[in-house]
Formats: sequence, C-alpha cells, structure tokens
Amino acid sequence: MSELRFNVVESAFYKKAATVDIPEGRPCDYFGKYVFGREQMFHYLSADTYASLIDVIDNGAELDRKVADEVAEGMHRWAAEFGVTHYTHWFQPLTEGTAEKHDSFFDPNGKGGLIEEFSGKLLVQQEPDASSFPNGGIRNTFEARGYSAWDPSSPVFVVDDTLCIPTIFIAYTGEALDYKAPLLRALSAVNKAATDVCHYFNPEVKKVLAYLGWEQEYFLVDEGLYAARPDLLMTGRTLMGHEASKNQQLEDHYFGAIPQRVAAFMKDLEIQALQLGIPVKTRHNEVAPNQFELAPVFEECNLAVDHNMLIMSLMRNVARNHGFRVLLHEKPFKGVNGSGKHNNWSLGTDTGILLMSPGKTAEENLRFITFVVNTLMAVYHHNGLIKASIMSADNAHRLGANEAPPAIISSFLGSQLSEVLKHLAENDSDDVISLSGKQEMKLDIPQIPELMIDNTDRNRTSPFAFTGNRFEFRAVGSSANCASAMIALNTAVADHLLTFKKDVDTLISSGEQKMKAIVKVIRRYIKECAPICFDGNGYSDEWKEEAARRGLDCETSCPVIFDNYLKPESISMFENTGVMNLKELKARNEVKWEIYTKKIQIEARVLGDLAMNHIIPVATEYQSKLIDNVHKMMDIYTLEVADKLSVENKRLIEEIAEHTIYITGHVNAMIEARKSANKISDEREKAIAYHDTIAPMLEQIRYHIDKLELIVDNRMWPLPKYRELLFIR
Repeated sequence: MSELRFNVVESAFYKKAATVDIPEGRPCDYFGKYVFGREQMFHYLSADTYASLIDVIDNGAELDRKVADEVAEGMHRWAAEFGVTHYTHWFQPLTEGTAEKHDSFFDPNGKGGLIEEFSGKLLVQQEPDASSFPNGGIRNTFEARGYSAWDPSSPVFVVDDTLCIPTIFIAYTGEALDYKAPLLRALSAVNKAATDVCHYFNPEVKKVLAYLGWEQEYFLVDEGLYAARPDLLMTGRTLMGHEASKNQQLEDHYFGAIPQRVAAFMKDLEIQALQLGIPVKTRHNEVAPNQFELAPVFEECNLAVDHNMLIMSLMRNVARNHGFRVLLHEKPFKGVNGSGKHNNWSLGTDTGILLMSPGKTAEENLRFITFVVNTLMAVYHHNGLIKASIMSADNAHRLGANEAPPAIISSFLGSQLSEVLKHLAENDSDDVISLSGKQEMKLDIPQIPELMIDNTDRNRTSPFAFTGNRFEFRAVGSSANCASAMIALNTAVADHLLTFKKDVDTLISSGEQKMKAIVKVIRRYIKECAPICFDGNGYSDEWKEEAARRGLDCETSCPVIFDNYLKPESISMFENTGVMNLKELKARNEVKWEIYTKKIQIEARVLGDLAMNHIIPVATEYQSKLIDNVHKMMDIYTLEVADKLSVENKRLIEEIAEHTIYITGHVNAMIEARKSANKISDEREKAIAYHDTIAPMLEQIRYHIDKLELIVDNRMWPLPKYRELLFIR
C-alpha cells in the first residue's frame, strides 16, 4: 500500500517536468541582465558619479553621501525597467544561509496617493533586528539594534520584483554578525600583506586579489518522495534507510548521460544563473546516484562567495519547478558519497600575474615558490583552525569517508614541486630554480594528438591539494558558506606573509642581498612546514598515526575542533590582521556550539518520533501477522508438522522482537540523555555532551531500524526506501 502511494505521488511530478523559458539570443546576450554591473553603472550614472563609484569599488575610496544619492537614483531607474517595486539588504548571517527584509519604494505622499523614491540613505544602510539572529551573546533580546551596510564591491541584482543589495551585518556596538564583514577584512589583509611581498619582485604591483572557484555538489530527489520522508524534510538527511542493492558500486553514474528531467532543471538553472551574472561553466553527474555538480569560472573571492550563496537559493527554487528537491546536506544518504564544495583558491595581482603559477625565469619561479611556501606555512601553523573553519555537524558525517578527505589537514604538492622544494631546502648553493609547465605526452595511437600533461597529478584524499596554479581546499562541505573557509585561509596567509616580510627585511638590514635573503628564509620555511606536506593515501590508518607523530591536529570531535578559534595563536592572528577581535571570536564559537547542539537535538527528536510512531507500530503489526500465521499452522497441521513449517516465521518473530525492544529502550535512553545534556548551561560542554552521548545513539538505533526494513513486508514499510529515493526515473 505504501509503495503504491509513493508511486502515485511520484507520477504526478514525472508529468510535471517544467519547460524552460529560453531567452532570446545566446548566453552572452543575456549574461548579467539582472545585475547592476559596470556597463549598467556607466549607462545610468553621470560620468563623475561613475568614476567616484569605481574608485570606491577598486581602491576602497570613501563613499560620499551625495554620490550615494546619485547611485541610488540610477539604480532605481534601472530596476524600474524590470518592474521592481521593492528593495532589500541581502546579507549572510551566521545561519549558513542568507537573510532579507523587503521594503517598498512607495510611501504615502500625504495627499491620498503614493510617492516612489530611493535615496542614498536607504541604499547604504538598514536596521535589521540583530538579537533575532545567531550572535553568541553580543546582542541580548532587549538589545535589538543592528545595521546592514552596502558592500559596493559586490553588485546589486534583481530577483523577481526586488532589488537585492549585498551588505555586511554588524551589531549596534560594531561587532560583525555575519560572514561578509570578516571576509572583506581578511581579503584586505591578504591584499596588503601580499602586495608588500610582491614589491620584492615587482614594485609596480598595487593590489593583490584572492580568487575563488567553487564546485557545488548536490543531490536531487523527487518532491513527492521527499515529502514522504520526515527526516529529509526536517534534517536534510536520511536518519534511517538500508542501502539499495545497487548504488554507486558500478561507477556508472559518474560523468554518465544526464537524465532528461535533470538536464531540463540544469538548463533552467544555468539560464537564471547567467542572467544574475553567475558565470556557470560546468555541469555533470557525480559519483553517487542522483548526485550532480555545478561549477563556475574563477571570480574575485568576495563576489564568488556571494554568487555561491545566491546559486544555492536559486537551485532550491528552480528544482521545485521541476518536481525536485535539492539536497545540500553533506551526507544525505548512508553508504554512498556525500557532497562537498571544493574551494579552488589562488592569488593574483592587478598587473595580471598569477602568484600560484610557475614562471619562465628564475626570479618568477622564486616568487611562485615564495607564495606557495608561505601558504604551506600558514596552513601548517594553523592546521587546526583551518579544519575548524570547515567543520560542522553535517560535514562530520562526510569527512574521512571514501569520497572526502580525512579530518586531518595536509597538503599534496605533486612529485615535481615536492622535488623542487626538497632540492631548495637541502642545497645551499644559488642554483637557478627551474620549474616546468605542462609536458607533452605522445601516445602510440596515430589519430590521437599529443596531450599536454600537468606538472602535478591530483590526490583525492588530500584536503588541501596544489593543482598546478592554485590550491584546492577539498574539505569544505556542500551546504557551507565558503566565506568561513576563506576567512580562515586568507587571514592565515596574510598573517604569515607579514612574518615573512619581517624575516626577510631583517636579513636585508643586516647586509644580505635581497634575493639571497628571500631564498634563505624560504629554505628555512620549507624545512619547518614539512609535516603538512603529504602526497600519500589520506584514507589509510597509517597516515592517521603518522599525522599524529608529525604534530598535526587529529581531533575528530566537532565541538572540540571549534576550540581552535580560541587558541592564543588564532586570537593573535585574527587581531594582528584586524579581521576579528576576541569578542567576535568568542561569540562565533558560542554560535557554532549552539548550532551543533541544535542539529543533533533535532535529529534525535525526529528519529525518536519516526521510530516510535512509524517503525515500531509497523514492525509490531507485521510481527502479529507472523504470529497469526503460526497459530493457523497449528490449527491445520499436526504439532510436529506445524513446528517444522513455522521455524522461519518463529525466527523472524524473535528477530523483530529483539530489534523493537532495542529501539524502544534506546529511544527512551536517548530522551533521558537529552534531558540531562539540556541542563548544562555552558554551550561548549552541552555540545560535547551531545556529541559524546546522543550522536552515537542515532547510529545505534538506525542499525536496528535498517535491519527491520529488510524483514518487514515491503507493502507495509511506511517510508520510501533508498532504491526509490536514489534513482530518478
């Protein structure tokens, strides 16, 4: 009966596959249509206002209120052409999502009508309720005031009838309550520190930009089946469910032909993304069934973060138009790959130099090695913090499994770069540094042209891998705000570049020639950060033991990992670079611990409800049918024959009893454990209690429910199974 109901619900959505409203022209004709970018600025602003705004965006000049008024007027005229009636300050609170409050452009004119206006004051600043967002105690309930402030470096955009203005979000007392404010500070810090180091090689460099290219993995499930799974609905993942007989073991889904319904969704999504200026480039099937990936080209880091937050929201809306629900949880299904969001990070100058790319001369290669080694030093000295920046209750399910890097931060460099660094560290001579780019590979197949082979391989088990001209931070979770990882990474690199410049300048002031001073410091750094470099199998038990011997952070408890934010070296780093102060760091950790607790708490409540109100009654009903069958056997046959014919049913009756008794007892124990943990006032200790006592119970209870799924009559099972959820038909 249940299976029939699910199929009926599904079939309605199979027929509902939405048609894509394809705009006229090629993508280049409608790219950025709904974005107030530089072309639109030039058209709708006066020459002086345009020049002033560009100076603000590119050089951090102060925004004059008169200029803000003129910009607001131009934005309003542009937005009105799309029928826009409202505006909102679009910001990124500590919820991992975005927030927006829509206000109309219209106000009463005092004469019984309306007047439409949009001033610089409204553009630049709004006042959301700061106490209603996660704030770690910075704002009390009776202290509601907070401010959102326009970020001119990220262009405004239109969604439906609303002008969306990217902003930071701060408390009345000035502390950051979001991700964007500290990210902007981190990018400013790495810009200043990296520019100063670049001047050793090229005095003309005026600015260094951090670039980010994210790869968004996600699952799609039919909306009807999603609605029939309360665990998916409320937690984003399946808290129970036995593996399907076929999942990803044949590796036939990866890069396979995209299902027709999914292709329609992807096409619709890409069109809307391009219209919002998101330069989406790649789409493909991922490894697990129903898993897919979307990736854009590289962008400046702040804009890339905004675009990723926007694309996640867009994905959810577009998916529903196609009868799907998007799952961004890092591990929605047990037994198949989870989803990550690889963050490809690099640095580049305003003169067009990619600092993570080898050059053609010895000096260019020394510059390249300088920035690579300083990045390795930053990740080595703050490897616990880097791990904390991507850790969450959701991502903890994914890290260390067969599709994700382990919860130990190390860096893969590849054989060529490793050899170069080894040679530099061990050789005291002034040899010319030689690095090669892509190499030719000839195949003995006449019709196949020569291939260009990169100077490094790729290591899927490395959390922080060098991939030729960038570092790929693979440990970031699919639902996370990229800003968290980018704040920690860019701040750590900025802080270490400051140390590097101080070390080099000290040698230069003592009479050392500049290039020799740089090499001498780099040589020392290479030896010092050697423990972070690992090109082997990160999944192996041997690596875990070796990592511990190297002094790397091997902690696996999510709440304890968050402690890295409050270590003296982390506090010093954030404060020295001006990214966050101690009050902000403490508040953010309070939020992290509280969110961890609440997520496990919600999962425990949902699992308890499903177990006691869905699974146990169905299992007991099926058990009763088996008992009834045994009694009927005894009525028909002799006792000896009935015993012989009822052996299997009696075994199933006992097995069901064992599982239901275990589930009932442990659900009750889990409730008592929650009551006990909830009495703990300290957020850190409460989170640790949930991690140590309640989280393990979820898996223990699940094990017995999944065993019942294999026993109970399929027609009676109350929830869609993995074989239904994981295969789009």
